[in-house]
Amino acid sequence: MPWKETTTMEQKIEFICEWRTGKYTITELCKNFKISRPTAYKFINRFEKLGFEGLKEKSRTPKIHPNATAENIVDGILKLKKKYPRWGAKKIKKLLFNDFTENEIPSVVTVHNILKKHGLVYPQKRLRRVKPIYPIFDPKVCNEVWSADYKGKFLMGNKVYCHPLTIADSKSRFLFTAKGHYKEALKYAKAEFAKVF
Repeated sequence: MPWKETTTMEQKIEFICEWRTGKYTITELCKNFKISRPTAYKFINRFEKLGFEGLKEKSRTPKIHPNATAENIVDGILKLKKKYPRWGAKKIKKLLFNDFTENEIPSVVTVHNILKKHGLVYPQKRLRRVKPIYPIFDPKVCNEVWSADYKGKFLMGNKVYCHPLTIADSKSRFLFTAKGHYKEALKYAKAEFAKVF
């Protein structure tokens, strides 16, 4: 036999019906329904004032928020966004200094949230990345393709820059030469290629 599932509202109505019969004391009802006496009296008072409608859950959100942005500032933000639709929260905040004091102006995040709440923030279109194709060349056998490259300069102990040139086989990754030059120049690279060939 499956367990009987009841909602909170059904339990409240059942509690009130049991209370109205007058057979049980408040203490007995509280023990059976596993609620405190103040909660029981709260349900009874609500029922007596509003009937079964009073037993429904009430919204717990505050009616006024002490840190809420003033309506005139929100209106100012929306007017500026309407005037400059391509501008974001940072620029709009700067323009607010023309109409309001520094203490009244909200942060950039708050300005952004106000714009987002009113549907005025549009997500940026992301650029699609082009998938790199590796390798650019795909040699099938050794010595089909060689790679040559200056690997970037570095400062030696004698305070002179070294520019290392490497020549390697692209299939086997065999390094034919790694020679340091004082500068990147055609004549030095050509001499190194002549040695390797």
